[in-house]
Order: sequence, then structure tokens, then C-alpha cells
Amino acid sequence: MLPFSKPDVEQFFRTFTIEDFAVSPDEKQLIFSTNLNGKFNLWAMDLPHTFPYPLTFVDQCCHTIHYDQQGRFVLVGFDRDGDENHQLYAMPPRGGQLQPIRVSEGDRHFFCSLSKDGERLYYSSTKGNRTFLNSYRYNLLNDEEETLLEGEEAPTILIKVSPEETSFVYVKYFANTHQLVYVRKDSEDIRMTPPTNDQHTVSGMIYASEDEIYFLTNCGEDFTYLANFDLRTRKFAKILALENEDFSSMEYDKDRGLLYLVSSKGVEDCLYQYDLSDKKLQKLDTPVHVIEKIVLCEAGNLYLLGQSATRPKNIYLRTTDQKEWKELTYNRVPGVAEEQLVEPELVTYTSFDGLKIEALYMRAKKEASNGYLILWPHGGPQAAERKTFRALFQYLANRGYSIFAPNFRGSAGYGHKFMKMVEGDWGYGPRLDIIHGLEWLIENGYANRDRLLVMGGSYGGYMALLLVGRHPEYFKACVDMFGPSNLFTSIETAPDFWKPMMKQWIGDPEKDKEKLIEDSPITYTDQMASPMLVIQGANDPRVVRQESDQIVAALQSRGVDVEYMLLEDEGHGFSKKENEMKVYRKVVEFFDHRRALSPE
Repeated sequence: MLPFSKPDVEQFFRTFTIEDFAVSPDEKQLIFSTNLNGKFNLWAMDLPHTFPYPLTFVDQCCHTIHYDQQGRFVLVGFDRDGDENHQLYAMPPRGGQLQPIRVSEGDRHFFCSLSKDGERLYYSSTKGNRTFLNSYRYNLLNDEEETLLEGEEAPTILIKVSPEETSFVYVKYFANTHQLVYVRKDSEDIRMTPPTNDQHTVSGMIYASEDEIYFLTNCGEDFTYLANFDLRTRKFAKILALENEDFSSMEYDKDRGLLYLVSSKGVEDCLYQYDLSDKKLQKLDTPVHVIEKIVLCEAGNLYLLGQSATRPKNIYLRTTDQKEWKELTYNRVPGVAEEQLVEPELVTYTSFDGLKIEALYMRAKKEASNGYLILWPHGGPQAAERKTFRALFQYLANRGYSIFAPNFRGSAGYGHKFMKMVEGDWGYGPRLDIIHGLEWLIENGYANRDRLLVMGGSYGGYMALLLVGRHPEYFKACVDMFGPSNLFTSIETAPDFWKPMMKQWIGDPEKDKEKLIEDSPITYTDQMASPMLVIQGANDPRVVRQESDQIVAALQSRGVDVEYMLLEDEGHGFSKKENEMKVYRKVVEFFDHRRALSPE
């Protein structure tokens, strides 16, 4: 038998990521944003063939892909090395030079829609109003632009335009859990949800006609449901709700009178077909656990971007005449069979105040286990750890580490009330949820108290820092990836259009001063003793470099063992495969080294 070695980190990270995709109106071409060759670019397939070919060579993430209905061009949006300042360009469908459409250095543009004739672009932008945004209609033929909406009170974004362009819908984002939706018709702004003092959210807007709108909201409820608004009668109606499921997105098949609805239920998604005529709901099988996007074409064919814990993101097709899903992109861990990967176990435990918490537990393969457990607090914080493919998790499990990822209070997918629990309480309730989770693991034989590590990114990085500061006895080592270290500077340096939401989300620097001090990791540097690896993107607009610089400087001044990796060409995450592999190879080396130094 040949002495084959264990899989290397590169095998796990040579999977590619698909961030977005679009299908041409005639379904002859599919374009997707991917790092297939190591850096993000646009690639395409000439359907029904699935051999990909590159369209762009800019090596940047694309955040918008939208076909002109006449097939003349594709509207695309790119940022620069993770700065999230999205600029809009036109590109020939077969690739070629990018023609600037809406480009303004230092500003970001949010695409809404193109008119049916491809002549008018609707979008929102920070230009001229960096705090609340303005929305525009731009004529691609004569270069004339009209301001449709000036944002005020809260960041305001245009999200849907009616088929004949007689009205448009916009949303005011007061917070992740507080949004108000309006439709403007004939210069009148009409609120679409019933009057209430209770905060709620809105999403997934679809015009079924010029006067009938379907959308998703949790107005008056805990979980998101399907609603309808009639512009003629100005009546709101609740159409469809499912117990303990949050509808998250939808597509409309006008010719057949069908809605396709994606719902989130904790760590997994479901896909439904809803017949508007007979009110019948049918659950559809899918090849994935988490659905990122669905696209419905005129012929009724359904395209899906999704992933599972043991299978990376792929695009699938379900045709009207063949109900089985066909995989269009074959994305796997090279050289590693799917059965060698770890499927997470869903566990539930009770927190300090009786709240039920769900978590994912990935158990290292028995033959590889080193007895160590890595705690992973997810980012957001109003997001969730779900059954998604994480190459790092699979590699760590392959190297003997088990992983615990709790969906602490504030996580999405468990209802509006649960999600709001983190607002103004970043560092108490969620932290104790995690600590009680660790104690539950130890009591039930999932973990060894003397073999705990912690790692997180964004809010997860913040929580990792806070945990090693407030509970240093638990952790042998810590990895912080672009995590806020000081809530005061985090609020101060947030993107301008985030700032109106900060008081509800994190707190008021004046009124909540003592609470923000208490919840800032920088307050506890004197108690931090665990070896630490800090990773930061220099262009990060969400958690700026200052957040990592100050925690590293504070620890170095005390002689704490801290390593600092600063990536000059990255933002809030990793857009380049070589950077990702370099970082995660370092993470594994860091944990392996600290484990080797720990007494058995």
C-alpha cells in the first residue's frame, strides 16, 4: 500500500465560492461570480453545456449581475479589494471591456432594476447623501439622471420598480429588525404595512401587476410570512405563514400563478411552491441544506444556488418537465470523498435564563481526534451558523479538532423577538449563552475542560476577544479575525449609512457609556493571557484596521504572546484564494503549535 499522506489544507480550499449568478432571458447563458481560478471574476456557461469560461479579468468581487432583456449587455457591479464601494458597469454578454455606468470613487451604488427596454437604470447611492442615501433613475442613452428619492430619517434604498414604471417601492432601514416599506405612486408615499408601534422587517418584494404587490414581513408576528398589498384599495393582507419558519426570499411565475418561497428554519432552509389560485402549498425537495438564491425563468425553469455542510456552493437547475435537480457546477473537495467529510450534529441546550439555544457540533473523526474543541461564535451578530460548507471547519475536523457553533440569542432564523435580544446587549446575554453551552458540552462528554480553543470573525472575533478577556480560564488559545475590540471606536468608524442604526444595534456612546465599557474587549486586556492570532484586512470598511491595531498594541505592551496578520489587499473577509489559504494554514499551524505546548 502506498503511504499516502493526510489531505493538505490546499485540497480543502481549492473548492471555489459562487457569490451570485444570473441567467440570460433565453436561458442560453449563465453568468456567475466565482473565485474558480483563485481570484473573483465573472465566468459563464453556454447552456445546456456546463463548461465554464472567463468573462472578466479584474480579479475583484462582483455584487450585481443583471441581463438586459434584449441581450445587448449585462449590468455588473464590482468593489475594489474588499472596500465594498460597489461601482456599476455594462459588459457585453460574451465578455470584454467594462464600460463605466455609475462610478464615483468613495461611494457605493446599490442596484435596483433595469427598465424592460434596457434604457433606464434605477439605483440607490451614497453619493450626495452618505448617511441616508438617495435613489436615482439614470438614462443610459442620453446620460441624464433624475433624483427619485432623497433619504431622510434612516438609510433609504429603492428595492423594486413596477413593470410599467408607474410606481416604485422603497425601504427605510432603521435597524436590522426595524424597517418600514413604502410605495410611491403619483408623487404620493403609501405605507404598505398596517400602522403599529411594534418594530418589524420587510423583504422579498414582487409586483404581480402594476397594482398588486407580494412581499415578506413579520409585521404583527414573530416569524416572517407572505403578505399582499393592493395599490387600488390600499389594503394589506396576510396570505401565508408557517409555524416557526421565516420566509426569506421568493420568485413569481406569472404565467402559471405560482410563487416559489424560501424559508429559514434554524440551521436549514426549505423551498415551497405556492399556487395563488387554489392556495395549495407544496414543499419541494432540494439537493442542499442552505439556499442562497433562486432564479425563475420565463419558461418556468428554476435555478438554485445552494450548499450543505459537506458540499460547497453549486448552481442547480430544475426544469418544468423534469423535476429532478441537475447540478450545473461541479464543486467538491478534490481528492476527498464526501463521506470523509463531517456532517454537523444539531444540539439544543438551556441557557442561564431558561432560553433554549440551538447549536451545531462537528465531531472530529474518531481515528483523528486530538481531544480539542474549537468554539466558533458566528458573525453578525444578527445572522446564524447554519449547515453551510466551511472548508476551514472540514480541514480542522480532518486534523482532529471538534467544533462547537452556538446560535446564541440575537441569531437569525428563530423569530423576531429572539433576534432583537442582542440589540444593546452585545456582551452579556450572548456571552453567557456561549458559556452555558460550553458547560453543557463538558457535562455531556462532548468536550474536555482543559482542551478548549476559541476562534471567530467579525462579531465572532469580537466575542472571541471578550471571552478570553472575561473567561480566560476556559481557553488555551484564541484566533480573532477582524473583530471589533472597542465598541466606542467601532461605532465611530462604522460606514456612514450604518451610523443611524448604531444606537439601537450596539448602544449610545453617551447614554450607554458604562455598558459599552463593560462590553468592550479592550477593557479586559489585563486579564487576557491566552496566546492569540489576530487577522485583519487593511481595506475593511465594517471593522476598520484600528480595531485590530489597538488590541494587538495593548497585548504586546503587556508581553502577551500575540501574532498579527494584516492583509493589504482584503476587506471584511477573503476575496483571494491565496490569502484565504495562507490565513487558514496559519490558523491550523497556530492551534497545532499551542496544543503541542499544552501539558497533557
